[in-house]
Amino acid sequence: MAECCNHNYEKNRHHEHDREHDHSHEHGHDHEHGPCCSPVPSTLERLAAQDTVAEGTRTAIRIMQMDCPIEETLIRTKLGRMSSVKSMEFNLLQRVLTVVHQPDALDEILEAVRSLGFQPELADTERSLAEVATKKPLWPLVLACVAAIAAEGVSWMGLPGWLVVVLAIVAVATSGLATFKKGLLAIANGNLNINALMSIAVTGALFLGVWPEAAMVMVLFTLAELIEVKSLDRTRNAIEGLMKLAPEKATVQQADGSWQEIEASAVPVESVVRVRPGERIGLDGRIVAGRSTVNQAPITGESLPVDKAEGDAVFAGTINQASSFEFRVTAAASNTTLARIIHTVEEAQGAKAPTQRFVDRFARIYTPLVFAMALAVAVVPPLFMAGGWQDWIYKALVLLVIACPCALVISTPVTIVSGLAAAARHGILIKGGVYLEEGRKLAWLAFDKTGTLTHGKPVQTDFEVRGDLAADQCRLLAASLAARSDHPVSQAVANSFALDGVRHENVTAFEALAGRGVRGVIAGRTYYLGNRRLADEKDLCSAELETVLDLLERQGKSVVMLSDEQQILALFAVADTVKDTSRQAIEDLHRLGVKTVMLSGDNLHTAQSIAAHVGIDRARGNQLPEDKLRAIEEFGAEGMVGMVGDGINDAPALARADIGFAMGAMGTDTAIETADVALMDDDLRKIPTFVRLSQATRAVLVQNITLALGIKVLFVVLTLVGLGTMWMAVFADVGASLLVVFNGLRLLRK
Repeated sequence: MAECCNHNYEKNRHHEHDREHDHSHEHGHDHEHGPCCSPVPSTLERLAAQDTVAEGTRTAIRIMQMDCPIEETLIRTKLGRMSSVKSMEFNLLQRVLTVVHQPDALDEILEAVRSLGFQPELADTERSLAEVATKKPLWPLVLACVAAIAAEGVSWMGLPGWLVVVLAIVAVATSGLATFKKGLLAIANGNLNINALMSIAVTGALFLGVWPEAAMVMVLFTLAELIEVKSLDRTRNAIEGLMKLAPEKATVQQADGSWQEIEASAVPVESVVRVRPGERIGLDGRIVAGRSTVNQAPITGESLPVDKAEGDAVFAGTINQASSFEFRVTAAASNTTLARIIHTVEEAQGAKAPTQRFVDRFARIYTPLVFAMALAVAVVPPLFMAGGWQDWIYKALVLLVIACPCALVISTPVTIVSGLAAAARHGILIKGGVYLEEGRKLAWLAFDKTGTLTHGKPVQTDFEVRGDLAADQCRLLAASLAARSDHPVSQAVANSFALDGVRHENVTAFEALAGRGVRGVIAGRTYYLGNRRLADEKDLCSAELETVLDLLERQGKSVVMLSDEQQILALFAVADTVKDTSRQAIEDLHRLGVKTVMLSGDNLHTAQSIAAHVGIDRARGNQLPEDKLRAIEEFGAEGMVGMVGDGINDAPALARADIGFAMGAMGTDTAIETADVALMDDDLRKIPTFVRLSQATRAVLVQNITLALGIKVLFVVLTLVGLGTMWMAVFADVGASLLVVFNGLRLLRK
């Protein structure tokens, strides 16, 4: 097989990132061979190498108290003032802060985080959130609820005022000390978060003498925080659930031939593992003994089980259904396909979608604006409009509660992560919220042909001698050259002759001719096996041969020709079969308003034949990698453009497209590394599903922003006209937060 070469391409439509690609383009089709290069590293290998990066040292810190944008803003402000900190990435759902810093600054950073009242620890990727979480006792909140209700009752019945004061203080102390502590830290750091606003509001209410209401507001706020944390845990569980797909133990063959059950994380690569019927497969591997039927839905989203035999790949987290088999481990537990999917989804949470970036910017303006409004409400009417100080200060305190932007800010990450998790469950791996949100805007979608629209396994259909060599000699020469190439067309020729028992001659000075074919020396004579472009360049095509080629190509066949320096010796036609799902996928895309184009290295007639068969709008043939890149740029002028390839070739076009889709089953490692979206079972129908999920995600984001802002505006108006109360404001804030969270979680059912 010809070797592949890695190239780095930069994509900067949405954000800049380097992507490493193998691309192979020969015979004018979809592969190109070049000199040998090292293989593309996996995601986890690359991350392991990034502990020390160009900018400094990269450290992941888990902060269990950080689960809301409130804490993120506080930490970002604190660490942002430190010259030793180069950059920060926040993953609120996993409660992890990743800092790039100077090598000797870690202790200083941890101490700065502790000064905010948090307890940082170095993130342990082998432990889940459930394992490191500590549960808070509920009895203080229960006591506070009883005391607050009692304070309301005592006040209503007209009992002694001192009893109301005592009960209110008990309620505020048992439920609100943590809030006051966090509020004071926020104020000290110049941050007006919800804890600071609530602390000011409750303290003001106590000074105004509205004891029962101050107590009830603090209790309701603490209860609301608890409910919000629990609801956000449902979003986290969408990711945690993926982690639990793979079993903790595996039955491994020992050196003496016996079988022993050990931790899956301790199983070395190349070990042989046995799986019984009904068991989940613990690691990635290839079957070495036995056959069975495997449910791959957790990885690929396929609805039907897949038959597996010796040599077939199996994935961690999938379910063995029929009979026992043995497989050889090909990846450690930390680097299985499932592990990479989980890591990619977690990583995607850090790439903020456009709406999320807008909401974050808006929240930074909204809170100070409402705080200034509250200050004006407290001061202006009493000074200039003869209003009562107590009434207007009370209204100002209500506005402070309403000023919290939590519901607005939390609505976007919950929605995006729910969409990412829903997609992963269906075998669609999306590498960032930006692609999930922007996918609805696709105007054009370009397709590679081989392995994308077709199965990528063509078979030889025609063989014709054209020169002065015997048929057997032509077959021998073609088989010898084709066996050195891994392009599907070459493989079809080689496989056809292998079935007939044709042996191979020794080939020297073998060379891949980019986009044209291959060349080699056999028995001291140079021969070529290539496409029409190569024949044209060598001026070997006659008018009669052109007619034959046109006829074969109009039948959807790809033609390669064996030649020497003087003449065409023989021609070989091969045909690929179109996937059953391709036509339906194209029809679904057209219904969604997405126009389609096929960019193929095959000749124009073959490309047009395949395109017409599946219903694609346009087709372009004889496309070299640079031609595909120019086509993507051309269609990009008409709107957002996507590119679908196999994740190994078409690197320039995939990198230049707004959204790159890779077929994941044939090259899962590379697909996950290079694509913006990977289809884990190579089913093109997943792309319309992705577009519909993008539309649904956008709709939920708009609904959540409308709900959060609408409720805020409503209660600002109610407060200004004298109908709003503090406990109503807390209910509104809690209600808005819960509404947007549960609305976002609806995407998990998509």
